[in-house]
Amino acid sequence: MSIFKAYDVRGVYPDEINEEHARKIANAFAGYVGNGPIVVGRDMRVSSPSISAAAIEGITAAGLDVIDIGMCTTPMSYFAIGHLEAAGGMMTTASHNPAKYNGFKISREKAIPLSYETGIGELQKIVERGDYHEADEKGSVTTKEIAPAYIDHVLASAGEIKPLKIVIDAGNGITGAFLPMLLEKLPCDATAMFFEPDGTFPNHEANPLKPENVLDLQAKVKEIGADLGIAMDGDGDRCAFVDENGQTVSSDIVTALIAGEVLAHNPGAGILYDLRSSRAVPEEISANGGRPVRSRVGHAYMKTIMRDQDIPFGGELSGHYYFKENYYADSGFIAMVNVLTLLSESGKPFSEMIEPLKRYYATGEVNFTVGDKDAKIAELAEKFADAEIDYLDGITVSYEKWWFNVRKSNTEPVLRLNLEAETAELRDETAEKVKKLLSE
Repeated sequence: MSIFKAYDVRGVYPDEINEEHARKIANAFAGYVGNGPIVVGRDMRVSSPSISAAAIEGITAAGLDVIDIGMCTTPMSYFAIGHLEAAGGMMTTASHNPAKYNGFKISREKAIPLSYETGIGELQKIVERGDYHEADEKGSVTTKEIAPAYIDHVLASAGEIKPLKIVIDAGNGITGAFLPMLLEKLPCDATAMFFEPDGTFPNHEANPLKPENVLDLQAKVKEIGADLGIAMDGDGDRCAFVDENGQTVSSDIVTALIAGEVLAHNPGAGILYDLRSSRAVPEEISANGGRPVRSRVGHAYMKTIMRDQDIPFGGELSGHYYFKENYYADSGFIAMVNVLTLLSESGKPFSEMIEPLKRYYATGEVNFTVGDKDAKIAELAEKFADAEIDYLDGITVSYEKWWFNVRKSNTEPVLRLNLEAETAELRDETAEKVKKLLSE
C-alpha cells in the first residue's frame, strides 16, 4: 500500500518510510512550493528527530530556507505557518497511529493542507520519477520557539472559564509537553494523566476514538468527581470528551454544542459537519439560525470548504474541530477551551447540557474487511434502491427514520459503517441487516 494517502503521507518505519524517503519527499515539496521559508515540526515518536532532520536536508538542498520549530503539536505547526507567514510546512507525525508508524502532514501557505488531489499525488509522481533538485546554494535553517505565541492564540478563543475540576489524558502524546503551559493560565483544577511524551505509548494508544483508550480517563473522572474528562490524540489535532458520569460524548454532539455558540456570534453563518454525523447536528445548526453544510470525511476537504464558503466553524465525528480564526485548521486545545467556556456559562452538569442533543441512536463506526469494496458499495445501492442515495463519500442511504453511510477507509483496507435511527430497536434491526450484507 502506498505511503501517499488521501490527506497525508504515512507508513511503517523504517520499511515503508525512512530518512531517505523523507529527504526525497521534502525535496519534492520544496520544488512544488517553489519558495520559502518552510516550517518543519515534529512529534515525540522515536523516529521523528531523524525523519524531521532528513526533511530539513531535503528542503535546504533545494535552496529553500527552513524554520525549525522542533517538537510541537500538529496544530502548533499550522499556527506557525500562518503566524510566521511561511510558504508552507511539514509536520513529522503519524497522528494517533501506533508507535511503528510515522509520516508527514503537509501544508501550503496559510496552513492550506495538501490532499492527494491538491498536491500529495504530485509529490508522489516527483518522488517516483527520481527527481531530486540540488540548488547551487543551500537554504538556511533558523530555529523558532512557537509555543508561547500559540498558547496566547488558544486563550484568545476562551470565554469566562470557571474553576472547573477536570481530568486530561494526553496518552503520552505530544500534547503533554504543552498542556501545562495552557493549564497554568486557566483557573481549572486539572488532574494530569500520561503527560510525559513517549513515542512508545506505554499506557495506551493516543487514539481517543477507541473505547479501550479512554477507560483510564473514565475511571479517574468518576473517582475524583470531576466535571469533565478530556482525551487528546497523539499529535493534538483532535480531542474527545467524557461527562461527569464517565460516559463518552460523541464528537458530533460536541460539534452541535459548539455550533450554537458560534452562531450566537455569527448569525446565519454556515457550519460544516461531516456526513457521518448525527442528524441532530444539521437540525441544531438550523434551529440556531445557521446553514448546515455537509462534507466528505477528511481535514483537507473540510478546510477547503470552510475557506471557499467563509465558514467559521466545523466538526468531524473523529474529533477534529476547525476554526476560521485558527487559519481554518483543527486544534484540540481550542476545542477544549471552547467546551470549558460553554460548561462554565451553562452552570449545568455536562451530561445535562448535551442530553437534548442525544435524540438519535447510532452504532458508532464499525469496520469490515472487504475484498472488492466498489462491488460491495454497488451491492448496497441495489439492495436499498428505494432509499435516497448519494455518493459524496462512499454511499449514504437515507430513509425517513434511519440512515447509514459506508465509505472506504483512507488509512486501512476496510469499509467503515455508520448507522443511525430514531429508536434503539430500529437501529439494532437495521444494523443487523446492513452488517449481514457487509459480512458476506
